[in-house]
Amino acid sequence: MNTLTPRLLLPLLMAITSLPAVAGQPLPEWEQLTPAQRETLIAPVRDRWNASPERRQRAYDHARSWQQMTPEQREQARRGMHRFEHMAPQQRREAQALFAKMRGMDKDQRRQLHDQWQKMTPEQRRQWIEANPPPARPGR
Repeated sequence: MNTLTPRLLLPLLMAITSLPAVAGQPLPEWEQLTPAQRETLIAPVRDRWNASPERRQRAYDHARSWQQMTPEQREQARRGMHRFEHMAPQQRREAQALFAKMRGMDKDQRRQLHDQWQKMTPEQRRQWIEANPPPARPGR
């Protein structure tokens, strides 16, 4: 079963809301959708795929990693993405820098950095970000 990343899933969810459904009844399984309904769901992903050849590998890798997650991990990722999307630009930069730094750490090292971060003043955090900038994001 193929699963999509939330970024690819959003256009699909928006398309689903345009599917005719009887009030109170759930939408049918994939196999019961009409070809037109399937096309409505697939078109946004196909268009995004075709428009960005440089992003294809990243999108594919994300979809594969999403597929391997447990439902709990997916829900945690959704909540994290939602929080990130609603952050101020400076908060995003901090989160990206912390995530990049913690990525190569074990659990104890991550906890130590988290505790250290919580004790920092805004000026100390700014200096830490300058010393540990988030990496450039390829394909964006």
